[in-house]
Amino acid sequence: MTQTQLAVVILAAGQGTRMKSSLPKVLHPMAGLPLVGHVLDTAAAMNPDLVVAVVRHERERVAAAIQDLAPQALIVDQDELPGTGRAVEQALEALPADFRGNVIVLSGDVPLLDAPTLRELLDSHTGAGRQMTLLSAIFENPTGLGRIVRDETGAFVRIVEEKDASEEERRITEVNGGVYVFDRVVLGEVLAEIDTNNAQAEKYLTDAAVRILARGGAIDAVATRDHWLIAGVNDRVQLGEAAHELNRRTVRRLQLSGVTVQDPATTWVDATVSVGQDSVIYAGTHLRGATTIGSGAEIGPDTTLVDCEIGDGAQVRRSEATLAVIGAGASVGPFAYLRPGTQLGGQGKIGAFVETKNALIGEGSKVPHLSYVGDAEIGDDSNIGAGTIFANYDGVNKHRTTVGRGVRVGSKNVLIAPVTLNDGTYTAAGTVVRKDVPSGALALNVAPQRNIEGWVGQNRPGTSTAAAAEQSGEQ
Repeated sequence: MTQTQLAVVILAAGQGTRMKSSLPKVLHPMAGLPLVGHVLDTAAAMNPDLVVAVVRHERERVAAAIQDLAPQALIVDQDELPGTGRAVEQALEALPADFRGNVIVLSGDVPLLDAPTLRELLDSHTGAGRQMTLLSAIFENPTGLGRIVRDETGAFVRIVEEKDASEEERRITEVNGGVYVFDRVVLGEVLAEIDTNNAQAEKYLTDAAVRILARGGAIDAVATRDHWLIAGVNDRVQLGEAAHELNRRTVRRLQLSGVTVQDPATTWVDATVSVGQDSVIYAGTHLRGATTIGSGAEIGPDTTLVDCEIGDGAQVRRSEATLAVIGAGASVGPFAYLRPGTQLGGQGKIGAFVETKNALIGEGSKVPHLSYVGDAEIGDDSNIGAGTIFANYDGVNKHRTTVGRGVRVGSKNVLIAPVTLNDGTYTAAGTVVRKDVPSGALALNVAPQRNIEGWVGQNRPGTSTAAAAEQSGEQ
């Protein structure tokens, strides 16, 4: 292999006790991905030859999540010897013996680091011919972070962890970002020399710097002005802060791409979402998962879409949808609930207080209000009257209802599945449809209305209704 080859090592072995959670820290969700998922995406954007993830705590869960997100990643188990140095040492052992390229080391709990910054760091490393390059940042309050120690000329001397730092060193404001680029051969050699003689009794990766300098190697820290790029997540407070910042950046990216976001402060968009140009996102909207929105759409206010596909020019107002497809020019809401399997055709409508599930609704067809449509197929240009229920469950099994093209279902119908309303049929208001309706027919339940004269006065004497009836009779 050549010097141009690249491997990325992701450290994901820690327990993350400060999260106070049964879920491993790197699997906590943020903006549509677990924390480590954001790191894997950044790693993939570097087009590396190899990605190696080091795991230990909740090994099976973490490894399964990583392989689901990045099937080509190699999984390495850290042994009993603690420390980042040992984790990287074991990751190097998983690389091919003839690998002679560069190794980038990332942490699985630093989700906001982006590929352009990492690319600049790698270019600086290779351009200067260094054996180690790290990302640093200047903090007014660096408490809890490792410091970058330099000499009087500004040359890099070493990295010191806060617990091992002197009082003078703790006053240093340039901190270690925990992002490194190494020459693979040199790194392997110096890691073998590092011991655990420190306050934490761990094998520190940062100790590699002193060893490399002692061998005459070149090292430098490249500072970023964007503190969020190196921000780690160690507890729920930091998780919330990082999520808020990532959302701010995601919303800004959408705005710059031609999307109007009415109120960025109340709009939450996962990093996995795409929105087309000239769409408008109103206040209180949450766009999650693999949701895609076409151009010229209007979403919100107060709308949540999860893993949905929204066509060009569609409108979704004050509604919630999961795993639904909404065609171009269609409208949904207000107060609609679209459950998985809903597909609304172009120019169609799902109106106020309508719930749908596993329903295919054709182009131009409408379910305007107060209805439940489950396990159904509705053809093009059909209309479902207000208060209609697709009764799909017989107490044991679910059954399917088919409504053809150009059908007009009257108000307050109950369609008892399995049943078919063929093309071009009508049903009368209040009909309970138990049998298939042939094309061109009107379905109705014959029950003549009967009026019992004088019933109110005889059965409800003394009520306001009886008084009104009596007064009406006198006139």
